Amino acid sequence: MTRNSSRVLPLAIASAIVMLDRITKIAIERYVSQWESYTVIPGFFDLVHAKNAGAAFGMFAQGESELRTFLLIGVSVAVMVFVSILLFRPHRGGFTSSTLTTVALSLVLGGALGNVWDRVLKGTVTDFLEFYVGQYRFAAFNVADSAISVGAGLLLIDIWRTRHHPART
Repeated sequence: MTRNSSRVLPLAIASAIVMLDRITKIAIERYVSQWESYTVIPGFFDLVHAKNAGAAFGMFAQGESELRTFLLIGVSVAVMVFVSILLFRPHRGGFTSSTLTTVALSLVLGGALGNVWDRVLKGTVTDFLEFYVGQYRFAAFNVADSAISVGAGLLLIDIWRTRHHPART
């Protein structure tokens, strides 16, 4: 695989995540009033319009600290730089990536960029997917949060897989 072609997959995945995240957030912001809720699957899934000043899934959302926003943006940018280095300079320092690792890191990059976009422009992130069972509700989240979570899960699977099934030389 050439150097340029090895960049196409991660750029395509990250771009697709950012676009899907932007489109869904714009639609929610335009057509659903803040804190309004629409039941999609009764007893399990609602579309809501929530504003999240904290991290993924509402963590650290309490309080009005400008330091919190600065730290959340700073940490996200640091993660995006680190992931970009891993994706676009994959053979430095002995690191070589599998296709699964490339997909996982691309999902994390796209998700981080989607949420940083909101946080920089608005100070909050729009969340709209809410799952629940009875009175137990999982914090609302968005496409970017989903991409980050799936990417992290795929990285764990890849680490487990390569640790338990080393490549044959």
